[in-house]
Amino acid sequence: MRVTGIETIPIALPFREEYVTARGRLTHREIAIVRLHTDEGPTGLGEAVALSLRGGSALATIVDELEGTCGPALQGAELTASEPGAEIAALLARCEGVSAQTRAAVDLALHDLAGKLTGAPVWELLGAERAAPVLCNGTLVAGDPNQVATQAAELVGTGLRTLKLKAGTDADVETVRAVRDQVGPEVQIRIDANGVWSVKRALTVLSELEPVGLELVEQPTEQLEAMASVRDKAGIPVVADESVASLEDAWLASGFGACDAATLKLAKVGGIAAALEIAAVLPAYLSSALDGPIGIAAAAHLAQALPSSGFAASLAHGLATSQLFAVEPATSAAVLADGSLTPPPGPGFGVMLDDAAIESLRI
Repeated sequence: MRVTGIETIPIALPFREEYVTARGRLTHREIAIVRLHTDEGPTGLGEAVALSLRGGSALATIVDELEGTCGPALQGAELTASEPGAEIAALLARCEGVSAQTRAAVDLALHDLAGKLTGAPVWELLGAERAAPVLCNGTLVAGDPNQVATQAAELVGTGLRTLKLKAGTDADVETVRAVRDQVGPEVQIRIDANGVWSVKRALTVLSELEPVGLELVEQPTEQLEAMASVRDKAGIPVVADESVASLEDAWLASGFGACDAATLKLAKVGGIAAALEIAAVLPAYLSSALDGPIGIAAAAHLAQALPSSGFAASLAHGLATSQLFAVEPATSAAVLADGSLTPPPGPGFGVMLDDAAIESLRI
């Protein structure tokens, strides 16, 4: 099977409500949908999310990289899927110099295509024995404490037993307390500061919240050295997010003793292959970069291949974000039920896009 071209479709996927974090606000998520076409019919699906609140490449840059660099580099490339991992790595190497988001889109499309070529789901290609439901946390954006608490109760009502609150505002302590009062002691609460705290501020907030009970804190500070100080003094598990975006970052974090685990976003680290490399260095769970249906399904498959023991093995993954969007652009996608995500059936990722919806979202 040979690659005949890359088709890129930029879309804007609207949120039901404005998405608010300490780093800014979003009304929609810009995504580049990728279709990797072949001479034998199967098409590999991938996507690249523009990480606009995290300093990532803009959507226009991603599209230029996909069409100007990766498309020509992959034109005519052969994929047999006899050794999927090695073949995908070799083809990814052709996309030299592109952003992590672009690399992730191609990585996903190649994994999806390899699965369709062999008739196997991606989790099987990754060496997992079965596909189990993936335990997820619900994500709550920053806002009025009482409103956030009400939304927390609604999420718990859907079966989610772990909640992640966006922190980094003056109302952090009040909000977490309000949520705890609303959902009771049995629900796990984690907070994510997106790196905006100083060490002093992080320790102050975490100390005030100690009676409330926190499962962990994600990215309390921007730099790894500072995060190591928080981890040493706070007495609560610390998880790196933005500061671990590559294998090199993972080794640095490990050397500093900066974190107990890393949360990996496919768009941030550059795809499935890169995520598995990092997970071999640091305990890891997965998070959504506010992905579309392809990215969420890919993560649901990848979760099956992560280590089944260690600190992160029992932690909920941050993949219950599809419900934040006002439109579902797929007719077959990962299904969230009772707090867990199940990969769609079928070869590859099992995703089938809704072409009409995709066209209506095109920008």
